Amino acid sequence: METAGYTPGSAAGSMSSKVQSKGPKAKEQQQASTPESLSPPKANAEAIHFLASLSEEELQKLFFSETLAMVSNTGEPQGELTIEVQRGKYEGSLSTTSHCPLVHAVSRGFMDKMLCGNSLLGYLSWNLETLEQHSQEFIKFHVLPVERKMSLLKQEDQLAMTRSVKEGEDARTEVTFFPWHSMEGFISEAANLLMLRVMAWRQAVPSKARFLALDTEGKLCYSTYEALGSQTIQVDGQQVEVFIVEQAVHSDEGVPMSCLYYLLSDGHLAKRVQVGSPGCCVVTKMPILREEDEIEPRPEFEKKPLPWEDDMELYSRFLERKEQLRLSHTRYLQQHPDAEALVSDFLLFVLLRQPDDVVTFAAEFFGPFSARYPRTTPLRSSNRPSPFRSLDPLLR
Repeated sequence: METAGYTPGSAAGSMSSKVQSKGPKAKEQQQASTPESLSPPKANAEAIHFLASLSEEELQKLFFSETLAMVSNTGEPQGELTIEVQRGKYEGSLSTTSHCPLVHAVSRGFMDKMLCGNSLLGYLSWNLETLEQHSQEFIKFHVLPVERKMSLLKQEDQLAMTRSVKEGEDARTEVTFFPWHSMEGFISEAANLLMLRVMAWRQAVPSKARFLALDTEGKLCYSTYEALGSQTIQVDGQQVEVFIVEQAVHSDEGVPMSCLYYLLSDGHLAKRVQVGSPGCCVVTKMPILREEDEIEPRPEFEKKPLPWEDDMELYSRFLERKEQLRLSHTRYLQQHPDAEALVSDFLLFVLLRQPDDVVTFAAEFFGPFSARYPRTTPLRSSNRPSPFRSLDPLLR
């Protein structure tokens, strides 16, 4: 990206730009592109609140690819439009890699028998902030082919925009820097495609929301969305209900633009009509609609008694297991007679002393058998002080 002529402090409070031209009309273009010092537009609170309400979980439901046919007003095929939204990896300026929505759109077709096309690639944050975007548009006129390119790149506290226009042999490049804080509520072309899916999924458009967008001349302007209700249309021989959203770009310098989007319930685009355009985009094959996953409640099973004594098989297994345990315990005691003697001595002392706290008495009785218990000389008195409280009420 070209950044010649940029002064670091110039973008702190206002927009700055640099224009470079080549060709016979270079001088005329350069003089006509001097930016005017105007107060930049700002998105309102409704738009900012809508973007803040988005979440990664919601956007991931809208990751899919779709293809629409470009047709003329008479129904003749003119090309194809493909839109794909997927989970991508974006490497930031500090070489940090993060997952984010990746939007890719491509259209190719003919207009008055002249080849034309568009391509769009954009990386977005989970709140639809534009991290990086590249777009290209071309029309192969027989006399004067036209090609337009635009790039957006977030650079720390600013958004850099590079626009280049090539008409025949004449080329013009313009680099503009927008302070990042002034771009709150900005919706790029890539963000617009994903936000329309969100509106279709929610079946709602934020009321009175005023976003920011770029017009055809690369100037900041307002962009609004309006819900026009639902309508039943025919898609691939099926009657389906679509949610209609109108987007309007209110440009003060460029050409105002208005588009109608006919959206299916899961965000698929059924039809796109640009007001004033000689054609439109329509879906030809009905997609498989995705519905919101419903979390079913955890089933509750009533506890029922199990009369295993009346079941011959279960009762037979019980007797067999009981006999196995009895033989195993008997065999162990035969192999370890000291265990039976130890338990017998403990029970004898319990019956003689009859302590109120049997657990403490057992700890005192079995304590000397522990490997952690400190060793003492056998010549010491058997009435040595106990580490536990006395069991004799008179000695407490």
